[in-house]
Amino acid sequence: MDVEEALEFVDHLALTTTGKHLDSLQKAILRGAWDNQKYKEIAQHHNRSEKYVKEVGFKLWKLLSVALGDEQVSKANFRAKLENLQASNIVSLVGNGCIHIGNISADSSQSSKKLQSEPQEKNKFNEKTSNSKPKVHLDLADAPEPNLFYNRTSELTTLENWILGRTRLITILGLSGIGKTALTLQLIPQIQHEFDRIIWRSLRNAPPLASLQTDLIKFLSQQQETELPDLINYLRSHRCLIILDDIQTIFSSQQLAGTYQPGYENYGAFFKQLTESSHNSCLILLSWEKPREIAALEGDNRPGKSLQLNGLGPETQEIFREKGLGEPEKWSELIDLYRGNPLWLNIVATMIQDLFGGSVSEFLSYDTLFLGDLESLLHQHFDRLTASEQQVISWLASTIEPADISQIADNLQLSPPELLKVMQSLGRRSLVETVKQNGRSHFSIEPVIREYITNKK
Repeated sequence: MDVEEALEFVDHLALTTTGKHLDSLQKAILRGAWDNQKYKEIAQHHNRSEKYVKEVGFKLWKLLSVALGDEQVSKANFRAKLENLQASNIVSLVGNGCIHIGNISADSSQSSKKLQSEPQEKNKFNEKTSNSKPKVHLDLADAPEPNLFYNRTSELTTLENWILGRTRLITILGLSGIGKTALTLQLIPQIQHEFDRIIWRSLRNAPPLASLQTDLIKFLSQQQETELPDLINYLRSHRCLIILDDIQTIFSSQQLAGTYQPGYENYGAFFKQLTESSHNSCLILLSWEKPREIAALEGDNRPGKSLQLNGLGPETQEIFREKGLGEPEKWSELIDLYRGNPLWLNIVATMIQDLFGGSVSEFLSYDTLFLGDLESLLHQHFDRLTASEQQVISWLASTIEPADISQIADNLQLSPPELLKVMQSLGRRSLVETVKQNGRSHFSIEPVIREYITNKK
C-alpha cells in the first residue's frame, strides 16, 4: 500500500462514515503522517498554525478510530495500522476504485448522495472489523459543507455527555455564523457509534410537519411503503439521532421569539412529545430562537437541555492568517469588537484585505465600526423583532453602560409584564448580553449590534 492508496481508502471511509470527502488539510495531515512529518512541518507547508493542524489531526484520528472499531489510530501509528490491516487481508485495494475489507467489497467511486439515497446498502466501513457490531445508517443530505472548525472542546464534551446520559432533546442556540452547524458536524463522528440511524434535515423551506415526519420515518425504518410505522415506536425500538437545522424558519416574524407561524403550531406538540415520551433516541435542534415550550422541559434532571453558543477567542486568529492580515498584535481587538463570531470575523477579514491591504490598524483607525456585508445578515435577525423589542433594543443601543430592568422601565412606555416578556424574547434571540453587577442582572448589546441599530436611525 502506498500513500495514494491509503488516501483513497481513508477518503472512502470518511465519505461513508460522515457523508463528506476529506478536505485538503485532512489529506495533507495524512500525507504528513505517512511520511513521518511533524505537525509543525505540515502547518508551515500549508500556512496554518501548528495548534490548528493538531486539532484537525486529533479529530481525524478519532474519526478513523471509531470507523475501524477498536483500532486506536494516531498520527504515530496511522501508516502501520493500515499496512497491518492490508497484511492481514482485512483491507485491500483491488483497483478501479474498489476497496475490499475482509469478505466485503465496496465501490469507492460512488457519491455520498448515492449512499444516502440507498439506505438499504450496507454501510460497510462503519462495521467493526473485529466483531459484528451493527452498522450506522447516515443521511446527511441536508447538512452543509463543513467550514473551518474552531476549538469548542468544552461544548463538544458537554454535548457528548448529554447524549451518553440519554438526553432526548438538545437545542443549540446562537446568532447566524456563531458555529452551531460546524459544532454539530464535528459532534457526529464522536457519537455516531451510539446510534443505529442518524439523519440531518433542514427546515429552511418550512416543510409541514406531516411531510417531515413521513421523510424521517422512511429513512429511519428503511421502508418505502405507504403504511409506515409510528415514529415514537420506532424511536423506542432503535436508537436514532435526528438533527433539525434552521428551526427559526417555522417561527413568525414580528412576534415574540419562538412563536410558531400559523399552521406550524403542531411542531411544538411534536417537540414536546419527543421529549416527554420514553425512548432511546435523541433530537437536536439548531436555531436562532428558542422554541417557547422547551424551557419547561429543561433542567438538570429533565430530558431536555439547551446549549447557548457564544463567540470564540484567540483560536479564531486562524481566520486572519488565512486572509493574510498583518499586525497580529491588533487581532485580539478585532476578535473582541466582533465578539468572536467566526462568520463575522471572516467577513471583516476579507473586507480589511480588500479595502486596507490587510492593515488592521488602518481599519481600526476609523471612529465607526464598519459592518459592510454584515448588515444584510443582521437585517435577517432584526426583521423578526416586534415593535416593543425594537423599542427596547434601540434604547439599549443608546446607553454605554449595561442597564438593569428598572432603568429600562423608567425610560420606556412599557408595562412591567410587557417589558419582562420583551427582555425574555430578546434573550431567546441571543440579541442581548446579561452581566451581573452588584448582584443584579444588567443588560447590554454587542458592539456590532449597537452599530447596526445606530446606522438605521
